Amino acid sequence: MRKKEGASLFFSREGERVLVEPYGPGVIRVRMVAGGPFVEESWTLLPPQPSHAQAREEGGDFVLENEGLSARLEENGRLSFWAGGKLLLREEWTPERDMTGRSARCRDGGLYRMETRFLPQKDEHFYGMGQEAHDLFDLKGAVVELCHQNTKSNIPFCVSTRGYGFLWNHPGAGRAEFGASRTRWVSDGSRQMDYLVLAGSVAQAVERYAALTGYAPPFPAWAAGLWQSKLRYETQDELLAVAREYKKRGIPLSMIVCDYFHWPQQGEWKFDERYWPDPQAMVDELNGMGVRLLVSIWPTVDPRSENYRRMRDENMLVRTERGPGTLVYCRGPETYYDATNPEAGAFVWDRVRENYGKYGIRHFWLDEAEPEIAPYDYDNLRFYRGNGLEVSGLYPFYYAKNFYDGQRAQGQQDVVNLIRCAFLGSQRFGVVLWSGDISANFDSLRRQVKTGLHVALSGIPWWTTDIGGFHGGDPADPAYRECFVRWFQFGAFCPVFRMHGFRFKADRPQVSSESMDSYCYSGGPNELWSYGEEAYAILRDYVMLRERLRPYLLEQMEKASRNGTPVMRPLFYDFGEQPHFPIYETYDQYLFGPALMVCPVCEAGVRERDVHLPAGCRWTDVRTGETWDGGRTVRAAAPLHWMPLFLREGAGLSRETLLGLSPRG
Repeated sequence: MRKKEGASLFFSREGERVLVEPYGPGVIRVRMVAGGPFVEESWTLLPPQPSHAQAREEGGDFVLENEGLSARLEENGRLSFWAGGKLLLREEWTPERDMTGRSARCRDGGLYRMETRFLPQKDEHFYGMGQEAHDLFDLKGAVVELCHQNTKSNIPFCVSTRGYGFLWNHPGAGRAEFGASRTRWVSDGSRQMDYLVLAGSVAQAVERYAALTGYAPPFPAWAAGLWQSKLRYETQDELLAVAREYKKRGIPLSMIVCDYFHWPQQGEWKFDERYWPDPQAMVDELNGMGVRLLVSIWPTVDPRSENYRRMRDENMLVRTERGPGTLVYCRGPETYYDATNPEAGAFVWDRVRENYGKYGIRHFWLDEAEPEIAPYDYDNLRFYRGNGLEVSGLYPFYYAKNFYDGQRAQGQQDVVNLIRCAFLGSQRFGVVLWSGDISANFDSLRRQVKTGLHVALSGIPWWTTDIGGFHGGDPADPAYRECFVRWFQFGAFCPVFRMHGFRFKADRPQVSSESMDSYCYSGGPNELWSYGEEAYAILRDYVMLRERLRPYLLEQMEKASRNGTPVMRPLFYDFGEQPHFPIYETYDQYLFGPALMVCPVCEAGVRERDVHLPAGCRWTDVRTGETWDGGRTVRAAAPLHWMPLFLREGAGLSRETLLGLSPRG
């Protein structure tokens, strides 16, 4: 049975009911249930904006037209989507096997395994899908698991070069297959199938996605410089000594980080007075130097902590569906506070406000945000919002929201919190997503460039990596010093410029198991001066370059907050088809705002590299001042002290600004 209801289309037959409706200008939402009522749950989406949509009958099909995007519902229930007379995607139906493009198979607890399949399209490329260092740029041919893990954020939104975006509105476990034979989206446990198609170019689809999921708040000017961090400053004196050294050397800092295990016990969100005896004096001194303090927060709760019993008895903790109820993690018996529970979120924020806010600490590192549970048996997790198979993806969203709401309720306007995981809409809570505990080598650096571009197309404008990688790296090793310099150059042209890492330390003391309750290993030094005089001079120059770039960066951040335009983006975002080179495969050059093309060096020993200049404008090599017409490939010098940069003519940024030259320089 088919019918039109206002601007919506409805289809029903044994085993399924389908609703096709507008959800904002140029956006169509499709929901399917296995015969029961539709679920009025939009998860993290914002309410739709008004649109001029209408439904009609055409040639035996029902058509929903919504500002350039149309959905066509055939008599048998098959769906396809069109724009400007061009087919965007069509469900895969296989009559020989009696298979339609949609299926729902019952699981326990009222959940279903939901699946939808679409026919492949020739020369289609996919990008986005959140964060994962899988070394893929074009996702065509990839299978992407829909789950959160360390280094992996599930943001189930992609853009297609055929002119649409696709948002899989499911916060639970599943997978997306961008295969040669079909594109398939699977939810392992849902009450209804729910997805949205967004019309437009890559840029238009990203901007429409931002309207659906929200914009990042204004990025504060103070946060645009260097963030200093390592694993970890063990004491108040050690942290202050580093900040003082930066001040002495005249190197500006935006932020310095107090990392994990500064607390007496996990689940006690406060300083351990043995190592941090006077936080107020520390904060006051940092403020006097113009440096903010970022404090690590973990969602873990140890049964020995002062808050555990109350949180357990009041159902504030994540529990298991089977077994004793306590989640086991690699550091011993722990559980996690349930960020999807508003009472638990308010309780944790209250402890944080009471124990850190009283010192004027206003910025927090929301670590372990996946959360990092072992093993990842999602069907065995019980959250306030439901079984983990259905809702586990919501954890980082509410983790960030709990803090953002608490900070705003205290009158804070400049919310900037670091987080290790994100979901659809996380950007609206003032989070800087970083790429997790990655390796410290050139291979990892190359993958980070791709990761950052996927994140940008997934609606997260504030992004960063651990400059130099997290796991490993010896500051005394010349080979690693080269890697660190190249990574630092790349980091200077990421939206957030942040040092971090667990550096090698040959004389690291051994710690007894008895003291591990309140202590964790600390790595080696990770300050600018830790890498030798040659590297130090280069790193310092790039800090100063970043300082000169601040007005331009803040202008781009303002655009991201206004319309969702990412600061860091692939070349095809601005230039589209380019016949002279494979633009949809070029990941090792990217735009930093509209004016600047960044060309990272991601291999050891490389001192020059090819740079593809997109057609349609002129480009200037920042280092040499030489200018070329676009539509060609040039060989650019890349000595260790310089990463190739090219300016787009007429885009509002000068070579003098980047090099710190006078107008005649």
